[in-house]
Amino acid sequence: MFIYTLPLFFAEIAWASPVELLMIVVAVLLVLFLSAPACADNRRQLSLKHYLFSAWIGCVSLSWVFWPFFIILNVSLYVADMLAKMGLLTVSSWDDVHLMLLLPVIWWTTAVWRCSANTTQSIFAAGGRLLTLAVFFEYGLKLLIRIDYPRLFFGCEELMLDYGSCF
Repeated sequence: MFIYTLPLFFAEIAWASPVELLMIVVAVLLVLFLSAPACADNRRQLSLKHYLFSAWIGCVSLSWVFWPFFIILNVSLYVADMLAKMGLLTVSSWDDVHLMLLLPVIWWTTAVWRCSANTTQSIFAAGGRLLTLAVFFEYGLKLLIRIDYPRLFFGCEELMLDYGSCF
């Protein structure tokens, strides 16, 4: 996450400095920490067959909801960005990958927010919620780059079939 977008955001787009963004992140983390639910054990023993539903209703440990999807999402985003930077993935295909991942991101965000009480410390709940919000910030940056600055990210000179997407 943020491997290709933050350097472009700071160097080329320059809407905010790294210090300003760090202050915003710390302020949001503080608000999320102060508003985090009290730690409780609302987990129930459910089979792996009902994992998605259990996570959706908030009956799974936060670590079991957060980490698997976080790793899969970041690997998927990194591979899609890397292939797009190398010119092996067209602009439209890059859009499709992000659109396909959007619904699981919404499910994951809902599950993390509902399961955030199922942890040992409130800072873990606040951190998990902050990283779900960071994913939406990443999606916003990618949308901004896709619409306003495609020539910075995509090799538009090499894309013959999808050259119109670079304007």
